[in-house]
Amino acid sequence: MTSKAIDFAELRDLGEALLSTNSLVGLAILIACLGLSWVVVSLLQRRIAHLRPSVFFGQRIVDGVLFPILALLLALAAKTWLPLMGISHAVFKLAVPVLVSLLIIRLTVQVLRTALPNSALVELIEQTVSWAAWVGSILWVIGVLPWLRDELNDITFKLGATTISVTNLLEASMTALIAVVLALWLSSVIESRLLSRPVGDLSLRKIAANVTRAVLLLSAILFSLSAAGMDLTALSVMGGAVGVGIGLGMQKLASNYVSGFVILAERSLRIGDMVKVDNFEGRITDIKTRFTVIRALNGRESIVPNELLITQRVENSSLADPTVLISTVVQVAYGTDLDLLLPQLTDAVRHIPRVLKSPEPSVLLTQFAADGLELTVSFWISDPENGQGGVRSEVNLSLLRKLNELGIEIPFPQRVMHHQVPPAGLPSA
Repeated sequence: MTSKAIDFAELRDLGEALLSTNSLVGLAILIACLGLSWVVVSLLQRRIAHLRPSVFFGQRIVDGVLFPILALLLALAAKTWLPLMGISHAVFKLAVPVLVSLLIIRLTVQVLRTALPNSALVELIEQTVSWAAWVGSILWVIGVLPWLRDELNDITFKLGATTISVTNLLEASMTALIAVVLALWLSSVIESRLLSRPVGDLSLRKIAANVTRAVLLLSAILFSLSAAGMDLTALSVMGGAVGVGIGLGMQKLASNYVSGFVILAERSLRIGDMVKVDNFEGRITDIKTRFTVIRALNGRESIVPNELLITQRVENSSLADPTVLISTVVQVAYGTDLDLLLPQLTDAVRHIPRVLKSPEPSVLLTQFAADGLELTVSFWISDPENGQGGVRSEVNLSLLRKLNELGIEIPFPQRVMHHQVPPAGLPSA
């Protein structure tokens, strides 16, 4: 990167140097630097890019961060050594700012897409950073940016005992953007490594990833303010007042965040558990710091605030024992030999693949109904996350086949009507 921006006199000299024959050699060397970077990134992408998602490699060679990094390093090296060889490096005075802008854009885009894959603001931030980077590089090359920086530096205002200029605010914004992007990048790498490890509890790894991201983002913001020359002690009083106001206005939000950490820490609810909350039943797919995502078997998802999971009654089918008892009811006609029938029905249920052999299924006579003998068939399964409707249907079909095989009738509702014949001479009713 250039040590200082180009002023207007140097810009005129640069234009004359670009029109010289000697600059064609520099242009060829620049093309060689770009080609070498493309070849190196292509070879690395074929070998290691498929192992783990990374911001260094994109969908194409130039999409990732590694290509502008290598190209910038080669361009800086060529810019340093070409004058020693008597070759003009005017081309590289233009190429280096362009490569810096490309590096900033690709780094921001790749990190945001990795850290915030489902955020609607990612595209807007990408466009804003792209325009700012390209316009900034152009202004730097033509010498407008240093003049504009000096003019904005004269516009100052006081924040407590600290005097801040517009230039300080812009530099703080750029520093904050770079620091936040790097913090998101580092936190995404740490989170992916924590969650991909097969050992340890998933909930504890999730809470560690969330805490790491929060600490890195806070550190990035404080570093940005300090780098801009702002006295952080001046923020203590204002920060305390703002904290009290935010705390009073966001009690529910704070309660949900605290509840999220409590749930992850005590592991009363874990990712993958089958739960029922407020008549909504499903499997926990993710536990965020503010809410928990529960996915029903029909594909619907429920966003449940973590406070509700702490204060309300929650049915967890997988906390201590994932086995679940399911029952179905069937009727047989009066006069059926139950001593012979019940063992055969139990054996028919036992052969269903999802039905557990231990505890074994049971068939009990539960009621003398109006139309027949009511039998309750109970059985256990160990995979409630796969649903109960399918296994209950398989059990009912097996019972029906067994009853048809034995020739036992399933009674349908019947009613006995008595018709009284009237005495002779009276009309019938």
